[in-house]
Amino acid sequence: MVTFLFCYLLFISVFAVILTVTDKIRAMRRGWRVPEATLLLVAALGGSVVMLLTMLLIRHKIRHPKFMLGIPVIILLQAAAVYAVWRWLYV
Repeated sequence: MVTFLFCYLLFISVFAVILTVTDKIRAMRRGWRVPEATLLLVAALGGSVVMLLTMLLIRHKIRHPKFMLGIPVIILLQAAAVYAVWRWLYV
């Protein structure tokens, strides 16, 4: 179970980086963009920490409150969910 969870988080994190960098490149070239809903969905599915770090590193969507407030809220909700599950299983 732990191996599956690790592999899933690794996959979704790499996917989040690729998606964010792709959107940045397409924005610079004025091409087709990745929908904001897709970026937020990938963050909600587990890529939030890496996506936030990538956005800050490449300075992409850092002026959009939807992302600079939304992704930290997603991270807090995910942390609360992990804590609740841990507490339910082990305490």
